[in-house]
Amino acid sequence: MEVNNNLVIILKEIRKSIRALGAAIALITVAIFFLAPQLLAMVQNHLADKLYFFSVAGPFLAHVKLALFCSLFFLMPWCVKVIWSAIGKPFGVSKTQSFIFILFTCLLFYSGTLFCYFITLPFGIKFLLGFGSEELQPVISVGRFVNFTTVFILAFGIIFELPVFMIFLAKVGIVTRAFFERNRRYALLLMAIVAALLTPTPDIVNMSLMGGPLYLLYEAGIVILMIMRIK
Repeated sequence: MEVNNNLVIILKEIRKSIRALGAAIALITVAIFFLAPQLLAMVQNHLADKLYFFSVAGPFLAHVKLALFCSLFFLMPWCVKVIWSAIGKPFGVSKTQSFIFILFTCLLFYSGTLFCYFITLPFGIKFLLGFGSEELQPVISVGRFVNFTTVFILAFGIIFELPVFMIFLAKVGIVTRAFFERNRRYALLLMAIVAALLTPTPDIVNMSLMGGPLYLLYEAGIVILMIMRIK
């Protein structure tokens, strides 16, 4: 019953800001759309060679998706503020604590996205395109390319939030620090599965590029809980 009440409170709090946030995302998406060709060229130069399209609307839709992704990327602090303000209310999280959660959530999100863009994706795409030959030339759809890169970048940004949510769960008493310490092996297994699903390629190098930092973040969460003396 208490879980349902907390969920209702969280949804009500989110609803208070969702319209303004949605309008801001739409407006910024429209504004960034006019810069989308330059942004796509920049990403293409970093990650791919030539891109192609196989439908009349292909380039337009790719630019819209890229503009939407960029608007979410730039408005992430606002999105995070809305989410933490809503989550913190039923659990009695103070404004100072909420600010700290928001700050570190944003820092970890942007760290994850940059790590993916500059390290994981170049390795993964290079590996995948390495299967090409004179008889087998890659023809990359611009729409698939945008979907591929934006989904993985967002995924990395989200999973890098692990320590923040570990601290929150322990802080409000949902789980204990001992729970995280006791279940390291299961956490490691789950991280390996997540890395296999989310990394561009299933090879051990690219899986390690995601799974390694993820496990370090898990251990960092436990250390921070110890420093904060949260049991």
